[in-house]
Amino acid sequence: MTGAGDQHEEDRLLAAEHVLGLLEGEELARAERRLETDAAYRDAHAAWAEDFAALADEVAPAAPPARLRQAIERRLFGARRESLLRRLGLWPALTAAALAAGTYAVVSNLDLLRPDPVGPGLQAEIAAEDRSLVVQVAYDPSEPDALRVSRPSGEAAPGRSLELWLIAGEAAPVSLGLLPEDREGRVSVPEYLRPLLMQAVLAVSDEPAGGSPAAGPTGPVLAAGTVTTL
Repeated sequence: MTGAGDQHEEDRLLAAEHVLGLLEGEELARAERRLETDAAYRDAHAAWAEDFAALADEVAPAAPPARLRQAIERRLFGARRESLLRRLGLWPALTAAALAAGTYAVVSNLDLLRPDPVGPGLQAEIAAEDRSLVVQVAYDPSEPDALRVSRPSGEAAPGRSLELWLIAGEAAPVSLGLLPEDREGRVSVPEYLRPLLMQAVLAVSDEPAGGSPAAGPTGPVLAAGTVTTL
């Protein structure tokens, strides 16, 4: 017969595996439901998450090698973007975001940063160095299907479109679609991209009318900004 103590220990082990991202399929689905309905299991999950997260406290920061900058630029936008990014002063923001995203990717493999069911609100200011283009973005997790977009300054050139891109870590830029023609509007976010928003860079490029004809940006990258938590 399994006693209460044995069941408690099994729940603790299950919570540890849950935090480490070792559960799959129906077992994972059941564990996720227990987070919402079982206070004792939720406490065990939170305790493990805190313990595992503390392991990162002893990791000292390290400066990346200089060659990493060129490698990330080529990965994000291709070699021909390098001079433009430097000219617009976008490289520092992209570097910081890429490093943050890389750290997030390592830690999230251990599931140490699993957000709460609702999660924090997010925001970003995507601005050119001379602020000729400024786009303010807000993400409310209670309305997870869209970004609220405000454009205080700047507009597309005649016959051109402004396209919004999400850049997560070393992955290629992913289009979120065209910016609304109006100063205020919304941009839809596919469900599979929403978890990437928290540690992403958002960028705006100048594209042909209707958007980039390729998988990535084809026109100049006009502005970029990191996503931050409210």
